[in-house]
Amino acid sequence: RDDVESRGLGDVYKRQTNGRMRNVFYFWICIAMWLLSACSSQKKEDRGDIQVLMKDSVDANGLQRMQVSDSKTSFTYKGKEYQSSVVRRPDDSLPVVINEQGDKFVDNSITLRITSGGKSIVDKVFTKESFASLVDAKFMKHSILEGLVYDKTTPQGIVYAASVCYPQSDLYIPLSITVSADGKISLAKEELLEDLHETDSI
Repeated sequence: RDDVESRGLGDVYKRQTNGRMRNVFYFWICIAMWLLSACSSQKKEDRGDIQVLMKDSVDANGLQRMQVSDSKTSFTYKGKEYQSSVVRRPDDSLPVVINEQGDKFVDNSITLRITSGGKSIVDKVFTKESFASLVDAKFMKHSILEGLVYDKTTPQGIVYAASVCYPQSDLYIPLSITVSADGKISLAKEELLEDLHETDSI
């Protein structure tokens, strides 16, 4: 079975039983509300420029970039307070990704920082290559690292959801990052709910 699933992030996330996608949805809604409130305080003649900054951009060379995002979260794990920062940036140092239509995209790097009591637990930059052992090389060639978001805490650690996807499509691989209390990181490929149902029905 091919690893590529033809489902949009929003569609699949709604079907997840653990509620992870609700967190992703609320995260993007909060970002959108924050951006809208920031824009509404600007002068009317400035609105065109601000709306452009809210969108993915295309430069003079035809390179498409996702917007920068910065998400901060606080949570409690094993009785301690933690602060998490996830910053996604288009990274011009990474190889350009070209899709089947010939469109060019700048891949993203994502910096994950976790602190507790002023002490750094994790400070790591992820690129799609960080997940090369979990994603088929053919899919990797035409994909970008789309996003990373705090998901939940489990007895094993602090869990983040990530995805590597074909840009501007609904083809993606769901992934997870688990961080232990002492900062050890483990990566895994997530099963989609549809996969589990298909397996159960065989």
